[in-house]
Amino acid sequence: MLRSFLGTIAAMLVAVPAFAQAPNAAKLAAIRVKMQQFVDKGELGGAVTLIGRKGGIVHHEAIGFRDVEAKVDMAKDSLFRIASMTKPITAMAVMMLAEEGKLKPGDAVEKYLPEFKNQKLVASRMGEIVTLKKPSRAITIADLMSHTSGLPGGYPAGLGDVYGLRHRTLNETTLVISQQPLDFEPGSKWSYCNSGIDVLGRIVEVVSGQSYEQFLQDRIFTPLDMTDTTFKPNAEQLKRLASIYGFQDGKRTLTKTPFLAALSNSKHPIPAGGLCSTAGDLAKLYRCLLQGGTIDGKKIIGEATLAEMTKTQTGDIKTGFTDGMSFGYGFQVVKTPTGITANLSPGAFGHGGAFGTQGWIDPKQDLFVVLMIQRTGIPNGDASTYRAAFQQLAVEALNL
Repeated sequence: MLRSFLGTIAAMLVAVPAFAQAPNAAKLAAIRVKMQQFVDKGELGGAVTLIGRKGGIVHHEAIGFRDVEAKVDMAKDSLFRIASMTKPITAMAVMMLAEEGKLKPGDAVEKYLPEFKNQKLVASRMGEIVTLKKPSRAITIADLMSHTSGLPGGYPAGLGDVYGLRHRTLNETTLVISQQPLDFEPGSKWSYCNSGIDVLGRIVEVVSGQSYEQFLQDRIFTPLDMTDTTFKPNAEQLKRLASIYGFQDGKRTLTKTPFLAALSNSKHPIPAGGLCSTAGDLAKLYRCLLQGGTIDGKKIIGEATLAEMTKTQTGDIKTGFTDGMSFGYGFQVVKTPTGITANLSPGAFGHGGAFGTQGWIDPKQDLFVVLMIQRTGIPNGDASTYRAAFQQLAVEALNL
């Protein structure tokens, strides 16, 4: 009996995966060293890095400066514009409504927004002559969440782009978007589409009876105590807002970029990319998702609903900004780990933002990572050297 008992214990120990062991302290320490090198080289003003598991945060550090010119140190609670990392949060709101039976991902958008009825598809373009035809089917909510709707990715004149000012209400913005002809048959291709995510925000309003931003506040941010996640930072939060830097006129010298006005002057919150947040706030959300949508007894989203969001919904269509990716609903999903995702598992999911921020959740490795930087001009944020260096050390720290 003793031999049997010892055998059982041995089997249990063998079955414990490497990532369940204590983090590698040397690898965690190397993260600060590596990120500091980027600061010293003048590539980044500063950064906040965070690594977590289901059990909590295992690494959280601030490096460099929040304001280079004023020599204000970066802090762990510095606020960042997370841009397109807003998109999966918008999709979560939609899927919460689906979970309640108030809509279905396969529903036609026109069911909730009649302005999308009788939408047209571009059949041909010859100079200034554009020929339109009827698409084979109407666009669906699922198409919007997976960027396969065929809607033009940009914005019609007068609306302002996703990172600039918005001169109309969300209702008015959606109405203008609905009048644009589709670029391709719904579901046939993938094309990153900011305007489509804004339409999702309007659907949330119509179906829930609340403003888009209030729905997020009531259903996600308040329950998770995400007190620094907002579309419009208050005076105290603005003091903690990290400056955005880029290289100007081809000179390799970091120059502050004035994006502040768009935070307060936009007429509506931007579902495709308007949120500001901190690494700590995002950790609360990602830890919840790592645990299947429930944390500390609070159910934010159902496990089955989250699984639907974070599985490949785009089949064999080529998607994303790096190889081996697919799209779920709002989230990018690792289909075949390769290149930048080689150290992540199939099924890992996440999203990046235009200013270099990144957030990825890997349930198989019990891991999530958050990288907060503010840089313009990065050719491909999803494949940046900053993400690669941080993610490699993060995965090694929890797996060696």
